[in-house]
Amino acid sequence: MSGAFSGVVQHRLDRAGEVWEDAKLLAGAKRWKSCVNRLYYSCFYAASALLAAHEMSSRKHAGVLSLFNLHFVKPGIIAKEIAEIYNDLFDSRQESDYTDFAVFTEEQVAPQLGKVEIFITTIKSIISQIP
Repeated sequence: MSGAFSGVVQHRLDRAGEVWEDAKLLAGAKRWKSCVNRLYYSCFYAASALLAAHEMSSRKHAGVLSLFNLHFVKPGIIAKEIAEIYNDLFDSRQESDYTDFAVFTEEQVAPQLGKVEIFITTIKSIISQIP
């Protein structure tokens, strides 16, 4: 990874962790719709960090997801079960942000907190192995 990208990668990983912490606060307040948004963004920042570590990027959320799936999931670098976390939250965030009267429950959202932590940890592990 080139020096120009290493600062961006670290910044995005930091943002992923910060936003994940925000999601935990929202879960504690039982603000499930907002929690979904923060969980999604935590995955988005982590995936964006991985792309930057490989000198890739996209201006659009769907583009980041597409590049992530194409370059890391399809070749088996990231397990499909791990990728599902981000993919599912992409859909949930769309529903949360753009669908009137969308409702999310504790049973739907609370389990995602641990899954997102695993997602971030997986991304960090892969990035740490880049020379």
